[in-house]
Amino acid sequence: MTDEEGAKKHHEKKEEAHGGERSNVKAGDLVLAEFNGWIQETDELFDTTDEALAKDKEIFDEKMVYGPQPMILGKERLFPGLDEHMLKAEVGKEYEVVLPPEKAAGPRDPKLVELHPMREFLRQDIEPKVGMEVTVRNRRATIIAMTAGRVRIDFNNRLAGRTLKYKYKIVSKPTKPKEIVEMLLKMSYGSYEGFDIHHHGNDYRMTLPDACKYDQKWLLAKYRVVTDIREVLDADKISFVEEYTKPKVNEEGPQDAQAEEKAEPEAEEKEAEVEEEPKKERAPEELPDDER
Repeated sequence: MTDEEGAKKHHEKKEEAHGGERSNVKAGDLVLAEFNGWIQETDELFDTTDEALAKDKEIFDEKMVYGPQPMILGKERLFPGLDEHMLKAEVGKEYEVVLPPEKAAGPRDPKLVELHPMREFLRQDIEPKVGMEVTVRNRRATIIAMTAGRVRIDFNNRLAGRTLKYKYKIVSKPTKPKEIVEMLLKMSYGSYEGFDIHHHGNDYRMTLPDACKYDQKWLLAKYRVVTDIREVLDADKISFVEEYTKPKVNEEGPQDAQAEEKAEPEAEEKEAEVEEEPKKERAPEELPDDER
């Protein structure tokens, strides 16, 4: 075997150990990825970052912001099989992977299927329909069947027991701390607009936009943001700053108003004086004969 053949063989073994690709991502990395998720058995699209495809397959969600999505790899945030596969991927390349149920949403548990009376839904002004998602005892479920007076609901993940197929591409891997924080905010809160982000070493400080101050969604999201920044950037200290600026008072306004109020009575008094002005006395020779 020549030196060239030996080097080629070594390179092939190295690639084989990494699933045939040279991975440039690792556990804990934040990446931006495009993907389409299909149910293998029915060829049904259940998730996508492609807005046009979502509309074409009639799963478009007005609340979703389409385009590459931020993901944290290797931290049990994704289906196990997808997570494992993406950790072997190379940025910029397209991949396809098929996930059996145990590597996806898990097996389906028959014990999580229950029968509930129809009146339970009617009391909440809900007209049950097969396929409808409902909340029962603070748990999400799907209506899978209806009989006379009864509704069968399934608390299993709707993808449980299904084989899934993903087509994906890691578009980029942000490396700048500020950019990573922005993506983490987008992932947990939905937006990073208006956040003023600064960092010094492992200390991060964010001044909040006005929209956050009274937003219940932010109160829940900020704890996830803290966890993510610690996990991805190994942050030691994270500060959120709320600023409230005292509004400026227009000093000329009130004075002008007082001046106007003061001027108005003076004008009225002057008018009254004009109306009540006594008649000018006339000389006797100016009076008519009957008034002399």
